[in-house]
Amino acid sequence: MQAPETLGGRYELGRVLGRGGMAEVRDAWDKRLGRPVAVKLLYPSVTTQPDTRRRFATEARAAAALNHPHVVAVHDSGVHDGRHYIVLERLPGQNLADVLARNGPLHPDHVRAIMRDVLSALSAAHSCGVLHRDIKPANILFTHHGGVKIADFGVAKSPDTPQTLTNRVFGTMAYLPADRIAGRPATPSDDLYALGVVAYEALTARRAYPQDNLTALADAIGAGQVVPLSALRPDVDPALVATIERAMARDPRWRFATADEMRASLEAPAERPRRVGAALAAIAIVLVVLLAGLLVVV
Repeated sequence: MQAPETLGGRYELGRVLGRGGMAEVRDAWDKRLGRPVAVKLLYPSVTTQPDTRRRFATEARAAAALNHPHVVAVHDSGVHDGRHYIVLERLPGQNLADVLARNGPLHPDHVRAIMRDVLSALSAAHSCGVLHRDIKPANILFTHHGGVKIADFGVAKSPDTPQTLTNRVFGTMAYLPADRIAGRPATPSDDLYALGVVAYEALTARRAYPQDNLTALADAIGAGQVVPLSALRPDVDPALVATIERAMARDPRWRFATADEMRASLEAPAERPRRVGAALAAIAIVLVVLLAGLLVVV
């Protein structure tokens, strides 16, 4: 039986957990500390590309610098036999894309909780000058306790990102606003737009823009051709619908500027005004009845 591959004499590699365009993620065991970890390995075919190596190093530094409860922790990084790797916190393995594919639409309260966690992480990242630039269901991972953490800062922009990479359009097109696709420099609002699209998808179990052809997809995003959320989920409370729709607004001036601003919108009361209104209406009816009784007596 062949001995398992070990990186740096410490990380014993197991099965493949996932594959992306430039790297794969492997289950692994940290022999020194006796704990499970995940190891992200650059493919040998892209290791020779300077831009890819820079992006990989940026990912490690950006995530490690955050040290946030809703960001997947980075434990280590290195090079073994010419292969660059990052050692990450090991989570159960489920991401939001998996859950939606298996279970369908989520309850509004669950979606709101996911958004709170992601917004907390984005607030911390943006305050450090880090833009994620690839918020999507596959990059939102569930913890053992049901909360979520954002992963994959592979296309993140941070203060030390090389200028040659700063203004290039990175990310997954279905979660990018039209003006970013057109080449506008990335801003914190883009991460918030992407979260709005993710929340739409979580509530409906369908992509806001389902086009597979990239040209058709770009055209649909540019035209804002999306089925209104209220038509698909009339049970969702107005505050949540309004927050998602504002985040996804075609006009960037209408979108949220900060994660804290978006989180405040999420918490806007939706039920209390109706209860107050009903109480006032009941009082008005009582007063009318009493007044009518007085007039009859007179």
